[in-house]
Amino acid sequence: MAAGGGKLKSVRLTAPVRPEDIDALELGAVVYLDGVIYTGREGVYQRIIADGHAPPVDLASVSNVNFHCSPAASRRDDGTFKIGAVTGTASFRFTKWLTDWFELSGCKMIIGKGGMSEADYKTYFVPNGAVYLLTVGYGTGALLGRGIKRVRDVYWLDELGIAQAMWVLEVENFGPLLVDCDRAGNSLFEAHNRAMKAKIEAAYEGLEKPSLGRFGETDDRGEELI
Repeated sequence: MAAGGGKLKSVRLTAPVRPEDIDALELGAVVYLDGVIYTGREGVYQRIIADGHAPPVDLASVSNVNFHCSPAASRRDDGTFKIGAVTGTASFRFTKWLTDWFELSGCKMIIGKGGMSEADYKTYFVPNGAVYLLTVGYGTGALLGRGIKRVRDVYWLDELGIAQAMWVLEVENFGPLLVDCDRAGNSLFEAHNRAMKAKIEAAYEGLEKPSLGRFGETDDRGEELI
């Protein structure tokens, strides 16, 4: 369901994405991409931002879509590469690099797994006119791989390895991807979590306290249980 409870909206965009495309994206919309994207995760961030290496290519001239992922790549006999599957990795681990990354890359769309907090979206994404898209589920790596038409370039393969290298990919109908952060920094997951929490509280309303309990047990859902 979409953020407002209606039918899922599906859009197809060309990467690099345009500002008007970014502005029009709605929470919960399903996105498919054509064009060029690149991969970049902690290995790339560490090498460029922390270690001070120049990017291997002018990123803004290549694309403004950065995919946090681990590709399953193999080299053909002629030296070219084939990516059969590509799996998103958890993006919340990379927030410490985002301020510098947005500034140096011109990135406007990040794709990954799991999303980030709404506070992170408003802190890092909104000031840079960027949005965040989720890969959908754990079993879609091969499906996403079908959308990769060609490996245009790969950088720092020897230094960082297959998973961490920067891959520049030509894609077609690449998806499905789900909009978790819109241009205003709203989070699809957090919006639905708030709605579910309100219903859970209502379900417990009026019930008596348990008459028996184990040592240390609590029915306060605001407490973390270990």
